[in-house]
Amino acid sequence: MPFAHALGGTRYNFDNLATLLARATPLRSGDALAGLAAESAAERVAAQYALADLPLGAFLNEAVIPYEDDDVTRLIIDGHDRAAFARVSHLTVGGLRDFLLAAEDVSGLGLTPEMVAAVAKIMRVSDLIAVGAKARVVTRFRNTLGLRGTLSIRLQPNHPTDDARGVAASVLDGLLLGAGDACIGVNPATDNIETVQRLLEMLDMVRGRFDIPTQCCVLSHITTTMLALERGSPVDLVFQSIGGTQGVNESFGVSLGLLAEAHDAASARHPGANVMYFETGQGSALSANAHRGVDQQTIECRAYAVAGRYAPLLVNSVVGFIGPEYLYDGKQILRAGLEDHMCGKLLGLPMGVDVCYTNHAEADQDDMDALLTCLAVAGVNYIMGVPGADDVMLAYQSTSFHDGLFARAALGKTAAPEFEAWMARMGLGGDAIPEALSPALIGL
Repeated sequence: MPFAHALGGTRYNFDNLATLLARATPLRSGDALAGLAAESAAERVAAQYALADLPLGAFLNEAVIPYEDDDVTRLIIDGHDRAAFARVSHLTVGGLRDFLLAAEDVSGLGLTPEMVAAVAKIMRVSDLIAVGAKARVVTRFRNTLGLRGTLSIRLQPNHPTDDARGVAASVLDGLLLGAGDACIGVNPATDNIETVQRLLEMLDMVRGRFDIPTQCCVLSHITTTMLALERGSPVDLVFQSIGGTQGVNESFGVSLGLLAEAHDAASARHPGANVMYFETGQGSALSANAHRGVDQQTIECRAYAVAGRYAPLLVNSVVGFIGPEYLYDGKQILRAGLEDHMCGKLLGLPMGVDVCYTNHAEADQDDMDALLTCLAVAGVNYIMGVPGADDVMLAYQSTSFHDGLFARAALGKTAAPEFEAWMARMGLGGDAIPEALSPALIGL
């Protein structure tokens, strides 16, 4: 259905809900590249006014991607919790913003991804932080993640040739600096099954030898991880990149059915644990030409509906990884990271953010410091810990082990409680390397 709003003597018309959402989105380069962005600041403000006045019920009557054409749309509509939605069903998008800012409990509202995307579009950065800080999502494997007052770190010990000794050296570096409670997760340079198995066995050996209360992951394609499971490798978490349309998931080589199969296999290995790890990022659908005319932030929220189906331990928006074609500079990256965190939390996900940028973006480490601090205030579940903040395999800039220590210290946060207790037992936190974590014991 069409929408319109008059502003400054000009009437702005929006043909359908997808167009209204796109025009209301704060400026980002990906939407401009796709031809979806507002043509002027005035049109953007007009769209935001029209969106603020839109009843939430309208989102149940018009899909941004047709139900019959897209399995993610079907997942969203068929899985909508109308009983939970009754609490806010009388509100407009603007009314939802007011409600979220005033309410103490913002969980379990039965919101769809498009509703959550819409309210984010009319929020300031301070709103995104305030609401994100109220939403806590707790998950469990060998430790407990997402508790209030904690900030976890994924230890990311990547190596350009998947050399096990190089990976182990970075693991030791991270453990000595308090990283690794979210998980110890390696992005392999190759999806070769033998290499993946070798890394899985090395990580499990280190974790087991030092009785570390965490979980390990080699972030190979889900089919490779499933093969490793079949071969008896020590698989903790099953990883996969996902998106918010059927087409983008197909471009990743996955389907909803395949995700369910992997979830069931890993759950059988680890009963009662959250066993899935998903990564997302604004712009992935556009880069795959699978965005279906929908703006990248709305598509990102739809990806969270996919993730939520499989009760993940970790969900991570790799916010600046795709490049300046999608998020041009530090300002756009900062806002997108805060949007992703708040929106994911409102949809019940244990959100982390890879505070990152590529070297050809108009951003630097000062921008990442600002986003890291904002996210830590907003209660992000976890961030990345990369040696020197410079990933030598993926060739992008992220946050270092020291950055994680800064955020914990500045805001009085700790690691996951089980990991915090383990660090105390191991004597971590002083200047000397604890004898129990000697490099010789890891084989370096």
